Amino acid sequence: MSEYHNPVLLKESVDALVKDARGTYADATFGGGGHSREIMSRLSKEGRLIAFDRDKDAQQNAIDDPRFTLIHNDFRFIYNYSLTETEGGYDGIMADLGVSSHQFDTAERGFSFRYNAPLDMRMNVQGTTTAADIVNSYTQEELEKILRIYGEVEDARKVARLITTYRATKAIETTEDLDNAIAAALPSFAEHKFLAKVYQALRIEVNQEMRSLEKFLEGAALALKPGGRLVVITYHSLEDRMVKNYIKAGNIEGEVVRDVFGRSETPFEAVNRKPILPAEDEIATNTRARSAKLRVAEKKEISPRATLGRNDK
Repeated sequence: MSEYHNPVLLKESVDALVKDARGTYADATFGGGGHSREIMSRLSKEGRLIAFDRDKDAQQNAIDDPRFTLIHNDFRFIYNYSLTETEGGYDGIMADLGVSSHQFDTAERGFSFRYNAPLDMRMNVQGTTTAADIVNSYTQEELEKILRIYGEVEDARKVARLITTYRATKAIETTEDLDNAIAAALPSFAEHKFLAKVYQALRIEVNQEMRSLEKFLEGAALALKPGGRLVVITYHSLEDRMVKNYIKAGNIEGEVVRDVFGRSETPFEAVNRKPILPAEDEIATNTRARSAKLRVAEKKEISPRATLGRNDK
């Protein structure tokens, strides 16, 4: 649904994913269903698509087709569901990471500094921790760390200090409160870009996005059939680095582990050595595409050592 979310790198990602029309595939980030609908159009009557989304709003976009199943859960559990929803695993798994246009554009969700709204940012509204909880309860050192690591915020220490100083006299409950709290740190020449980094850092912490991505990659390595495709679209350097490293080494640090004979046990082989980027005409019509990178990998014939098992209890 274009009103909900305009899918990025649609043709490129689905071309890379679907190699057998009779196969079983997973769309790990269903959202508006744009990628899922394109995947479904490539499947025969024997094919099947299992989609995941932790945002209950995405359920309104469910596809009415017996070959389609939508699961309301975090994509970190993709391996668990492969045991109950597939026969032997998936033929391909894709994920379009980040926040949907719908989430950004729904003011009351608190994802965007464009609106004055409750400082929420939960992708799953049943989650217990909001962005307001974080800015009002984390220590200055904890705030500095997430701003620096997850947002790559310039002078994260100053921003963290401004937040803790402001909240000492008034709780930070809305996006406007947060903007006012850190106003002294905003550069006049790039205010929106700076705010975007701060909001990104808080959103990642609220939703534990890096942890979910790590568990997803581990789960995908186990859930894919040999020869199956992993297709991932990222939107910032932290995500892309994790995906690139996991494809290269089978871990998010990117360190290839070898046995005593010098053989690596990495689960994937990269299909594209460099990320696939959107064409200029797509960027012109969909600004969200400008930071997108698509990476594709194929599951090796030798199964990886089971590093997951319990898949994040």
